[in-house]
Amino acid sequence: MSVEPAVATDRGAGAPPVDWAQARALVYATGRADTPAPVDVPLADADGLTLAEPLRTLTDLPAFPTSSVDGWAVRGDGPWRVVGRVLAGGTPPPLTDDGTGVEIATGAMLPAGADEVLRIEESTRTADGRVAGTPRSTPEWRVPGEEAYAGEELLPAGTPVGPGVIGLAASCGYDRLRVFPAPRAALLVFGDELLTAGPPQAGRVRDALGPAVPAWLRRYGATVTPDDVIGPVEDTLPAHVTALRRALARADLVCTTGGTMHGPVDHLHPALAQLDADYVVNTVAVRPGFPMLLARITGPDGRNRYVAGLPGNPQSAIVALVSLVAPLLAALQGRPAPLLPYVTLAEPVAGRGDYTHLALVRVDPVLGTAAPVRHVGSAMLRGLARADGFAVIEPGSTGEAGARVPVVPLPLLPGVRP
Repeated sequence: MSVEPAVATDRGAGAPPVDWAQARALVYATGRADTPAPVDVPLADADGLTLAEPLRTLTDLPAFPTSSVDGWAVRGDGPWRVVGRVLAGGTPPPLTDDGTGVEIATGAMLPAGADEVLRIEESTRTADGRVAGTPRSTPEWRVPGEEAYAGEELLPAGTPVGPGVIGLAASCGYDRLRVFPAPRAALLVFGDELLTAGPPQAGRVRDALGPAVPAWLRRYGATVTPDDVIGPVEDTLPAHVTALRRALARADLVCTTGGTMHGPVDHLHPALAQLDADYVVNTVAVRPGFPMLLARITGPDGRNRYVAGLPGNPQSAIVALVSLVAPLLAALQGRPAPLLPYVTLAEPVAGRGDYTHLALVRVDPVLGTAAPVRHVGSAMLRGLARADGFAVIEPGSTGEAGARVPVVPLPLLPGVRP
């Protein structure tokens, strides 16, 4: 589906909700235009970042022939007279005479002139100290370029960097990697009714999103520190504007919780108007999660920052995260747009009319099936804590048992970003 990265400029209520899939594509396209310039970092600092250019080998892998086993590198027919020893890290002299061999360790460089490698466990010693045995018919060494040739592309740009990538880069000879920096995120918690400690009481509820949203943001690759979490912010327009300005001064993305409606204490839309924000998406046709938004604000330095308005109901807020924030953070990190795997519904899942329904499910990884969980009201978190992701039930449809549907996986560990 081709989606123009156009930006809405309306400032309040009345905007028609955007189709869920279209909203994700629009957010990704907009964020991709703001992917920051890449930086060079030491290998150890690249974990969790994203390759900004293809990873290519600096030399053949392996760079020289290496023994795959402990044994004897031999030339000609045996038994062989032992003329030396080769350990990993050494450069052996060539074998020039037939009937000679050297003891060789796994990973050691094969001497020039060697014909075969005899495994040590399959060798014997003769009375005069020679080595006897029958080498296997298949070579017992790795040849240069067996894994890759010099200059060969091993991984494309946009690949997330993890321990495997770091190890591969080191084996190729890299000391530093060119990567996209991690986006900096902040969270503003709105709502005078929220408590930050202890159980709910006297008409006030415990803030569940202040502790949880930063952890979700980190799992999608953003950097969030305790100083980047602000709130609860007083339910006044000046307090909202001040908090947004403070957060935008240091963050690439500011998430807010609550205030996305147009009620008497919902100040997010007026605050965005005062900051001259443009709406990338203003309301999405999805349930739960309505209403959510993503706005773009150009700073004094000419660089764009983003504000993601998450609903105040906890599960709805997470739906907004996976719907808008996940594709935006992928774009800002130079990663491909998230692709959704498919699962088979083990049980029916109801549709939501003209809205996309994101239904919490448990996924059986062996069978590739998904079953809905209980306790999934927009204000509930019990079902979310047990779920593996959201099954996507498209508008105007229902999820029949046996149907193949997309699923939005929930990242379980930091740095794992479906």
